[in-house]
Amino acid sequence: MLFHSSIRKELARTFGATLVVLITIVMTIILIRTLGQASRGTVNPSEVMLVMGFSVLGYLPVLLTLSLFVSIVGTLSRMYGDSEMVIWHTSGRGLAGLLSPLWWFAWPVLAAVAVLALLVWPWTNQQVLELKVRYEKRGNLERVTPGRFQESADGSRVFFIDKDSADNQTGSNVFISATLNGKTSVTSARSGRIEYVNGERFLLLEKGQRLDMPTSAKPEHRLSQFESYGIRLPDDVQATEYAVPAKAIPTLTLLREPTGVNRAELGWRIGMALAAVNLILIAITVPGISPRSGRSGNLILALLTFVVYYNLISLGQAWVAAGRVNMGAYLVALHGGVFLIAAGWVAARHQAWSIASLFNARRRPGPVEAS
Repeated sequence: MLFHSSIRKELARTFGATLVVLITIVMTIILIRTLGQASRGTVNPSEVMLVMGFSVLGYLPVLLTLSLFVSIVGTLSRMYGDSEMVIWHTSGRGLAGLLSPLWWFAWPVLAAVAVLALLVWPWTNQQVLELKVRYEKRGNLERVTPGRFQESADGSRVFFIDKDSADNQTGSNVFISATLNGKTSVTSARSGRIEYVNGERFLLLEKGQRLDMPTSAKPEHRLSQFESYGIRLPDDVQATEYAVPAKAIPTLTLLREPTGVNRAELGWRIGMALAAVNLILIAITVPGISPRSGRSGNLILALLTFVVYYNLISLGQAWVAAGRVNMGAYLVALHGGVFLIAAGWVAARHQAWSIASLFNARRRPGPVEAS
């Protein structure tokens, strides 16, 4: 049908433009956030783009759902504004007749949202977590940034260097404060370098001094100067076990381990796929609420609807994690309730039902019998 092909082409153009705009906005926000994490030392500065790419890929289910919702609302708003919907209704086709072309356009997007939410979302979060953990487990000297005081992984040492070399093996104006076995020492040197002797790492300091602070047993201070001072560097990479958040756990693992947090995360992933279907029904009815408000007014109403729906999904996830509601009851109550409301709304618009018409039908007098 010519109308079906034309509306799908317009939906494709609007959907593509909306998706590009949303991805650009999200990339900018994630880039700023990732740069802040890199400045605080939680993300490797050389892996900022990689972390940003994984993060954007993880947000694609939400972006695809919102783009599909906005594209349908925008297209139907344009049709109402150009009186194309009037022609559609006068030709004997109701609002439900739009479901067929909209469904044929939306089903690949709905399938992609389901795959991304159930499979790609945990994988991207797992990749970001591995990048952060790997950077966190680096050695103490690898943590040192020129011009900043940096604490070691176990908190026993504080390092500072003024400048370093291109190979990160030498530095100038070195400062080390260490607390070991209840004894505090402060060491400073003009320069320092890392050398390997018999497979072991040594930090060689040149032209400096060391101050040993007093303890309760030996209250005297001791200051010593040196031309060269070597410190053996142990393998200080921490083998700390990190708790894996629920959003980084595969979907099959969530099903095998049905804890409260896992059920909440599983409900969120399934809910994203169900919400995409419900939003199609809502998008059909939103432009008809106030056709004269124009496309901008309908888009604002659509965005508010999406925000409320998404927040209800997040609220339900928190309730399931806290054990206040069951996951199945939450899915049926929220998404099933929205589906019934949206489907009833479409049916009412299709049949041209309204509250005013119902009141008029009740007030209409019955036939008068002839005397």
